[in-house]
Amino acid sequence: MAPAAIRAADADEAGVVLGLIRELAEYERLADQAVGTAEQLAAHMRGPAPLVEVLLAERDGEPVGFALFYTTFSTFLCRAGIWLEDLYVRPAERGTGTGRALLATVAALAVERDGGRLEWAALDWNEPALGFYRALGARRLGEWITHRLEGEELRRVAGGAGGDR
Repeated sequence: MAPAAIRAADADEAGVVLGLIRELAEYERLADQAVGTAEQLAAHMRGPAPLVEVLLAERDGEPVGFALFYTTFSTFLCRAGIWLEDLYVRPAERGTGTGRALLATVAALAVERDGGRLEWAALDWNEPALGFYRALGARRLGEWITHRLEGEELRRVAGGAGGDR
């Protein structure tokens, strides 16, 4: 089977994308954290410089996967890059080349935009994804540890911001 067709999603399709996001969250055992709305997502997909971009993979007009990404910046390279926030292909579509096609399209956008990097994270238990990325030649960055502030901790730290901003 050939890979699904890949195209850019527009903000009016945020509900479709959100449905796929919820499928991904279920797969990743994080469904309780998928609390965003289609309206929120659509707002961030709009405008001349959207905060996020989405590619949809479709087979026979039906969505079978997506890639959600945004622009980053490397201070060391002094160049933009792309952070691939999520890549998801429905189980029935896996093994058809659709995941590779989605990732290749994001990589092509990074190159087209003169980006210096394409980066992403994967859950340490998700061996199918880790194997897929290894097979593409992606290098695992074991020396970097991801950190996160959210909720009350984020508000507490923000409350300590000084006037020097």
